[in-house]
Amino acid sequence: MIKYLLQKEFLQIRRNSFMPKIIFIFPIMVMCVMPWVMNQEVTNIRVDVVDTDRTTESQQLVHQIEQSNYFIFNGQKATYQEALKDIETSQADIILEIRDGQYLIAANAVNGTKGSIGSSYLSQIVTAHVQPSVVAIQSKVSTLFLYNKGQSYKVFMIPALMGILMMMLCGFLPALNIVGEKEKGTIEQINVTPVSKWSFILAKLIPYWLIGLLVLTVCLILSWLVYGITCQGPLLLIYLLAILLALFFSSFGLIISNYSDTMQQAMLVMWFFVVCLMLLSGLFTPTRSMPSWAYLTTYVNPMHYFIDAIRTVFVRGGTFQSIAHQVYALVCISTLMAVWAVKSYKKNN
Repeated sequence: MIKYLLQKEFLQIRRNSFMPKIIFIFPIMVMCVMPWVMNQEVTNIRVDVVDTDRTTESQQLVHQIEQSNYFIFNGQKATYQEALKDIETSQADIILEIRDGQYLIAANAVNGTKGSIGSSYLSQIVTAHVQPSVVAIQSKVSTLFLYNKGQSYKVFMIPALMGILMMMLCGFLPALNIVGEKEKGTIEQINVTPVSKWSFILAKLIPYWLIGLLVLTVCLILSWLVYGITCQGPLLLIYLLAILLALFFSSFGLIISNYSDTMQQAMLVMWFFVVCLMLLSGLFTPTRSMPSWAYLTTYVNPMHYFIDAIRTVFVRGGTFQSIAHQVYALVCISTLMAVWAVKSYKKNN
């Protein structure tokens, strides 16, 4: 029986003029575009300089700022008030005022990240110019990067993007598929047949699990071809983590579809939970930097366990022992969601 149900699902996907295109275009766009734009490194910071001293040393400092790859030299202003107007009109991000041998750095902190990191970059240049001995001491300190030696942010983000793709494909698509059958009325025809709940649910989920694993393989290939980044650990662990995450989100999507009557309702509810799970997972920022009450949510957040584990394997080359805790947590959470999904589905919908 399940064989024919699976055949029906694959035929529906193939006959949909839009679905096959988005399934393959979406991961290619995410892997080829997002690693370039999801970058926490701050560059192109526009700097206004107010140099009232006009000494040789102060002009040397101005030239160092001009040569930096982090800054865009916005020119020298006659007064601090004139430079402040550039800040207020968003034509500049930082002001460096040099007066009587003193240095004042004023940053536009509307964008907190840009303001704090930009002023830190500029402070390092000023300190190195004023106190060359500090640079001499720092040059004697050697730093050894154990993982991600090139400090590339792409290495940090690519594993997380794989999790996002699995979440979108294995969570949204099954939920919308089932709710779509509710709207069309075709699910009523299935409900009057002797098809068991397990057969129906597996037939709905297995195609998207296979699609998710295929997309994961495409992502690994693109990571190698486009960025030259390869997995440092066993690939089998990557697929194991992907399967567990797919089981959770497909079960979660099925639960949402069981309690939804329209595709719009299912999409909004699913999107609400997905955004919360994603932002509280440590995908963009460390979870330890969150408030204590928000950090408690990571104990029940499968996305947090997945991202922590896949980065351990992909970047550090970790083994199963390194991610055993995350794997067991994913197994428990995914199993509970799968049981809930089966229990919540009723053939008299």
